[in-house]
Amino acid sequence: MRHHASLFGLTLALPLLIWQLLFFVAPLAFLVALSFWTVRNFQMQPDFDVSNWVRIYTREVFWQAYLRSLILATAATVLTSAIAFPAAYAISFKLSESAKRWIVFILVIPFFTSYLVRVYSLQVFLSDAGILNAALGYFGLGPVLMLNNTFGVLVGLVTLCLPLVILLQTFSLNFVNRDLVEAAHNLRCGPLATVFRVIVPSAKVGLIIAALFSFILSFGDFVSPLYLGGGNPPTLSIMITDITKSGQQWPRAAVVAITMIVSLLIVAFASIRFAYKERGR
Repeated sequence: MRHHASLFGLTLALPLLIWQLLFFVAPLAFLVALSFWTVRNFQMQPDFDVSNWVRIYTREVFWQAYLRSLILATAATVLTSAIAFPAAYAISFKLSESAKRWIVFILVIPFFTSYLVRVYSLQVFLSDAGILNAALGYFGLGPVLMLNNTFGVLVGLVTLCLPLVILLQTFSLNFVNRDLVEAAHNLRCGPLATVFRVIVPSAKVGLIIAALFSFILSFGDFVSPLYLGGGNPPTLSIMITDITKSGQQWPRAAVVAITMIVSLLIVAFASIRFAYKERGR
């Protein structure tokens, strides 16, 4: 019976396993092999040459782009999580069930449109002659430079991640045991102390997973750094396009891509291990 149950579970998991092998493991293996190929006369040739790795890893501009991508992703994750939590808390603890359903529907609506279209609309708001600077002009302020800088990039990244993070945090807070919250109130624990001593520890796994999704989306984003940040100095995603345009250097671009994937895997495994650390004990 136990063998039958295991075989049944394996059968159900087989489509997911095949999907991962075809669309993640196989492309990743090809990407690793591609990073050792050479380019001669603008044509790629199969080879086993580590010069691409040496070329990329010895360039200072690569490490500058890596550090910039890491800082932007971390800053966007912190900002998004901090902005999303009060909203998720209000949705989960203060609204009725019908209101929750409407709010969730509203949070899903941004995904109906292209992210690129949303970034173009942000340019209308953030430009020197845009809506925000026009509003500041009524108070004798501005114009404030909001485009082609770090501020513009962070606005785009937060806009990208905020609806998803609010949804994930809301779903996590919905599973917090309300009896623990009531017990904290009965023990004269204030609202703020209840949030940090009861609610946040109870929803820690979901909050960390939400932050992880924000980091992954921000670290690999190409649109906001290019269209809201000006593309200079470049991030790793912009560097990939720049490398491929310079002599069809796809193997060198593969090195950058593999570095990004490995970095995200390290962050993901570390985050998940931290999220389940206390539960594992």
